[in-house]
Amino acid sequence: MSGASSMFDLIIKNGMIADGTGRESYRADVGIQGDKISSIGNLDGVETLKELDAKGLVVAPGFIDIHSHSDFTLLVDPRAQSAISQGVTTEIIGNCGHGCAPITDPRKFTGNIYGYTTDLDIQWNTTADFFETLQNANPAVNVIPLVPNGNLRIAAMDKPEAQASRSEFRKMVKMLEEGLEAGAWGLSNGLEYTTERATTEEEMIELCKIVAQSGGLFSTHERNKDLFAVEAIEEGIRVAKASDVRLQLSHIIPRRGSPVGSVQKVMDIVQDAHDAGIDIGFDAHTRLHGIMNVSAALPTWAFEGGPMELQKRLRDKSTRELLKQHESIVSGKNTVDWDRVFLYTSYGYPDMVGKSFSELTSDGRDVFDVIFDVILSEKDDPHRSLIISHSYEKEWLRQTFIHPLCAPASDATALCKDGPLSKTVFLGAYTWASWFFNKLVNEFGDYTMEQAVNKLTTVPAKQAGISNRGRIDVDCAADITVFNPGTFKENGTLYDPNHFAAGVDHVIVNGGLAMESGLFTNQRFGQVLRRR
Repeated sequence: MSGASSMFDLIIKNGMIADGTGRESYRADVGIQGDKISSIGNLDGVETLKELDAKGLVVAPGFIDIHSHSDFTLLVDPRAQSAISQGVTTEIIGNCGHGCAPITDPRKFTGNIYGYTTDLDIQWNTTADFFETLQNANPAVNVIPLVPNGNLRIAAMDKPEAQASRSEFRKMVKMLEEGLEAGAWGLSNGLEYTTERATTEEEMIELCKIVAQSGGLFSTHERNKDLFAVEAIEEGIRVAKASDVRLQLSHIIPRRGSPVGSVQKVMDIVQDAHDAGIDIGFDAHTRLHGIMNVSAALPTWAFEGGPMELQKRLRDKSTRELLKQHESIVSGKNTVDWDRVFLYTSYGYPDMVGKSFSELTSDGRDVFDVIFDVILSEKDDPHRSLIISHSYEKEWLRQTFIHPLCAPASDATALCKDGPLSKTVFLGAYTWASWFFNKLVNEFGDYTMEQAVNKLTTVPAKQAGISNRGRIDVDCAADITVFNPGTFKENGTLYDPNHFAAGVDHVIVNGGLAMESGLFTNQRFGQVLRRR
């Protein structure tokens, strides 16, 4: 028995320990004191305030979501049921250059915040203020924040879709330094989005040099995931090499429309960079569709003045024609054809949901007129509607996940089935970890149980630079998931996604029980983990 003690707050008895490293599981008890694992071994007869019987179950580290967009939804409803129900105990937020801080005039930033709703007022400005606000919300999961490059640009620039001047760039540098000092773990970007398209490689190198000085992480949503997906990955690697920053390539799989063989080509490029000594990792989400706000089709200037001014612009014929010329991540969907792009949610046109834009324009209308009409119909919340595109194949996901440098991720927002987020949907929110385990272990047989747990715990912890989570070991944080590997599976589907996963019995976050015997305890023990 390691780390023995005479009294525990919680003992997990009789489970099979999958410690996160990928090695073969073994039978042992786990003793917890406070927020730490204090003993592993035979704890028969040892005093404890509470005991859980894990006979027939696997005791694993809490799963880590290396690419989440829960920045805002954790403020709206901090229970994070979609995450806890899958055994997820830690989420890395601030990805793709999107996030909640820094913020100046909130009206400029709503389009850069996934899950934004008008139900919650933004009453913070700095990254430090946001961290404090999020901690005060008492989230159910741990949160590891990155500084979003999109927010830096919007806060520092009058026209973030243009190239930054020297003075504007100096403002960005200052805000990045303030964010890192406040405890952010690094920097993210989203170079396909309107606010960041004009970001130069040189700018990213200079920002990443600052991140590298603190040992932080650079998470990049590459510049192009279609025709030039390979070249986009090469740019990220050049930035990492020039700045000596630790690199995380976000949802790396090239989309449909990329040159034949791009998936394998990208894997080879990353492996070569790793072999050359670059500290590099990547992630992929567990779905076949890309998802985004319909409003991503518009330039930033279209939103100036608020929703009423946007409506005026969308109703003006000449302005519409100008907006149609804007190149965006949505217009880039031409590479996969409009018959593969679908309206996923719309409160204004619910009868159009589930139909492709080819179907919606079969009467001869221009596709962007349909898009603009959908945005118009949302009135005060132009970012509410979502579109999805059939961008990937299941075999591409399998090919990517089996690479040793790949971690699965949600690329989603944490949600709840009741309360203010009950009608909100986001692909992967309720299914990502359960889909990964069920498919890769039970259906495809690509992984053993222990290897899949490793992918969900130690691999993302190492890539993010987290030293005391992602393992079952003495003195590690007591983030633990107890589940049945034979029944752990997703229940959500493409158009009916909000169903809890099956197979998770107990979830412990920082020593506290967030889920017991498959039921939420309605207690929240997460922390905003500030990097020091």
